[in-house]
Parts: sequence; C-alpha cells; structure tokens
Amino acid sequence: MKLLVAEDEPKTGAYLQQGLSEAGFNVDRVMTGTDALQHALSESYDLLILDVMMPGLDGWEVLRMVRAAGKDVPVLFLTA
Repeated sequence: MKLLVAEDEPKTGAYLQQGLSEAGFNVDRVMTGTDALQHALSESYDLLILDVMMPGLDGWEVLRMVRAAGKDVPVLFLTA
C-alpha cells in the first residue's frame, strides 16, 4: 500500500513515516498542504494521512481539492 503522510511537525512526521514503513507500507512524506495537494494529484495513493493544520493549505482544503479533482482516496486526519 502506498501512503502519503502530510505533517508539518518534523518529529511527528518522522515517527509516522518510520512506523508505517516498518509495518510494510510505502510512505511518501510532505510538510505542507501545498505539497500534499501536489503529491495527491500527481500520484496514486491508497491512503492520505493529513494534518488538519499545516502551512499553505490545511488538511480540509487539501481534501476538498482532491475530491474536486475526482480522486476518491480514503483520508485519515491528524490533529493535536
């Protein structure tokens, strides 16, 4: 499974990437909503893990734009 993790807190993002990779997932990681949107639209993911509050676009904005582009990928939101 290919996952996208979008998390602006470096330690949290690294922890998620490492744990999910060790569990056998193929993980791409970005730190802004803008980068998350670019990746989500240009790649094929099985799951998007989006932080709610990120620089650029927030997780909700990313989701709205991904859906508007016709992508129906499952999404998991993170928040502190």
